[in-house]
Amino acid sequence: MRLEGKTAIVTGGASGFGAGIAQKFIAEGARVMIADINGAAAREMAETLGAQAIAQQVDVASTASVQEMAGTAHDAFGGLDILVNNAGVTHLPTPLEDVSEEDFDRVFNVNMKSVYLTARAFVPMMKARGTGAILNVASTAGLSPRPNLNWYNASKGWMITATKTMAVELAPSGVRVNAICPVAGETPLLKSFMGEDTPEIRAKFLSTIPLGRFSTPEDMANAACFLCSDEATMITGTTLEVDGGRCI
Repeated sequence: MRLEGKTAIVTGGASGFGAGIAQKFIAEGARVMIADINGAAAREMAETLGAQAIAQQVDVASTASVQEMAGTAHDAFGGLDILVNNAGVTHLPTPLEDVSEEDFDRVFNVNMKSVYLTARAFVPMMKARGTGAILNVASTAGLSPRPNLNWYNASKGWMITATKTMAVELAPSGVRVNAICPVAGETPLLKSFMGEDTPEIRAKFLSTIPLGRFSTPEDMANAACFLCSDEATMITGTTLEVDGGRCI
């Protein structure tokens, strides 16, 4: 029960890595807000996880929606111990000059602006309490980019830098900020990363991962739990590669 008594928000918590993280946090004793743009899926996930979970529909790219989430969290929890910025999107594999402005703006807003908005909403709360843990779900794409995912790669590189600068600034306030960098995993985004889901494309992706498999929600959940627990009180500003050796 490494998170017993803790409160947490997991954005994009209704599916994929977010769902795995939320499930692990609850198993370790936390109360968790499942925050997702798909409100019905968030409610279904919360019902599945039981009384320790609550659901919140949120558009992480919207100031008003994030502020509403913060208000709900304050009413439900009183304070927040852990914030997991997991919500993310990508554009389809496309030459960088051919990505539409609409797709670029969507990647920018969901992957980058959201971190700014949740920081504005929750950092003051954490500062006031003198404690807190923020975890940004970045990607190996920000460390070892794949061709034709240029603007997604760039957004995750931005998140890695944001993690480090947030960690430096917030350390005196007792707030830790870390990131995990998964490799492509069995999530709803996998097909988007690959462009199409065929045995041949899967084999091509897997050939770049020394351990020979995609990452799973359980892999991310175990790493997230450690970094957000009191076992990691001396760790801040790190970007943990949970990637089967992809970045070696």
